[in-house]
Amino acid sequence: MIEFVIATNNKKKLTEIQRILAPLGIVPVTAADKGIDLGDVEENGSAFSENAYIKAKAAFDKCGLPVIADDSGLCVDALGGRPGIYSARYGGHDSPYSVKINMLLDELRDVPAAERTAHFSCAVCCILKNGEVIAVEGRCNGEIAFEPSGEGGFGYDPIFTVSGRSFASLTSEEKDRLSHRGNALRMLYEELHARKEDLSC
Repeated sequence: MIEFVIATNNKKKLTEIQRILAPLGIVPVTAADKGIDLGDVEENGSAFSENAYIKAKAAFDKCGLPVIADDSGLCVDALGGRPGIYSARYGGHDSPYSVKINMLLDELRDVPAAERTAHFSCAVCCILKNGEVIAVEGRCNGEIAFEPSGEGGFGYDPIFTVSGRSFASLTSEEKDRLSHRGNALRMLYEELHARKEDLSC
């Protein structure tokens, strides 16, 4: 079993990563689990991939262990791609997602169903113990609903729909199969599988 530090405080995101990478013998742990304080990292990149690398490099420099970081967000076509890389900061960094969702729905209140297309993007950056960087990016196309639905998921999941169902209404297995993060992590899985003999180096 190989421990990978996951540069996130989001327990649900950690669980998603664990489900997909477990067959490789990877045990995702947080920096806090290892007694490491990552501090505040300024995500000042202009793309999801840049922010993922910034977070991964900051964590790697502090712990020296294999690291996985991701940056993801919701891109709404009718809003010119917003909130995009600012998804977590949309409506205020500390505002709950219920507030962010209501603000987004208000912006889209006059947008008809046919024009509510959107996609989730997820960039994942992995830095191995030897310093090798692996970068992948996954995407999931969908639409923005007129109101939230579902009790699961997190973030914008209650209003992002695929084939008429919100991410928040899917089972974990269904979401893993469809989601941007699931797509990105499967790519990462393939990259790590090809390097399986070297993961502990």
